[in-house]
Amino acid sequence: MRIVAKTDVGCVRPNNQDSYAAGELPDSVAWAVVCDGMGGASGGNIASSTAVKIISERITSSYKSGMNFNSIKNILSSAIAAANIQVFDESRSDSSLMGMGTTVVAAIIADGSVYVAHAGDSRAYILSKGNLKQITKDHSFVQEMVDKGRLTPDEAKDDPRKNIITRALGVQNELRVDFCAEFIDKDDVVLICTDGLTNYVSEKEIISLTSDGKFNDFAERLVDKANENGGGDNITVVTLSY
Repeated sequence: MRIVAKTDVGCVRPNNQDSYAAGELPDSVAWAVVCDGMGGASGGNIASSTAVKIISERITSSYKSGMNFNSIKNILSSAIAAANIQVFDESRSDSSLMGMGTTVVAAIIADGSVYVAHAGDSRAYILSKGNLKQITKDHSFVQEMVDKGRLTPDEAKDDPRKNIITRALGVQNELRVDFCAEFIDKDDVVLICTDGLTNYVSEKEIISLTSDGKFNDFAERLVDKANENGGGDNITVVTLSY
C-alpha cells in the first residue's frame, strides 16, 4: 500500500483544527481517519485530535486478517461510537469545551475494497482512470436541500449555508454513522479530505492535478491548489493506493 497525506492551516484560520492518521496493517491492508473539528479556540482541535486517537487505536487493535464486510463495518462503527462518547463527555465536563465536535471519515482498504464510515461533510472519493467518484454523502443543510429538490448541486456549491452540518461526532451522546463499501482496482486512489479542500478545489481541478499518475505528489498539489484558490479553511488530504 502507498499512503501520502498533508494537512495545512490554510491562509485565513489562526490554527489548524483538522486531524488525521493513517497506516498499514498486515496483508496489504491500509486505514485512515480524517476529522475536521469545530467549537471555539481550542475545542475543535481537542475534538478532532481525540477522535483520531481513539479511532486509530480501535482500528489497529481490532482488525484481523480476513475479516468480512460485517466485521469491518463493526470495527469502524464501534470505533467512532467510542470516540463520540469520549468527546461528548469531555465537552460536558469543561464549560469552555461545551458544543465542541468534529466531522469524521474513517476507512479501511482490504482485499480490493474500501470500507468507509462517516459523519459530517468531510468526504471520501475514488480516483479511477481519470474519473472522480464521491462515495460519501454530506450530512449538511445544503445537501438536504439538494435531496429535496430545493437547490441544484451547482447552487449548493456557492450557497452561504454550505458549512452548516447536520451530524457531528461528540455533539450528542449518540451518533448516527453512514457506512459504504466500494470495489477498487489496482492504481485506483482513495482520497479522503476535509471541506477545506472541496470548498476551494473543484472536481475538475482534482482530476487535472492527479492526471499524471505521480501519486506521491497528489496530496501536496491539492493542498497547494486550495491555498492558491483562497485557503479559507484548514485543509487535510489523505491519499491511499495499492
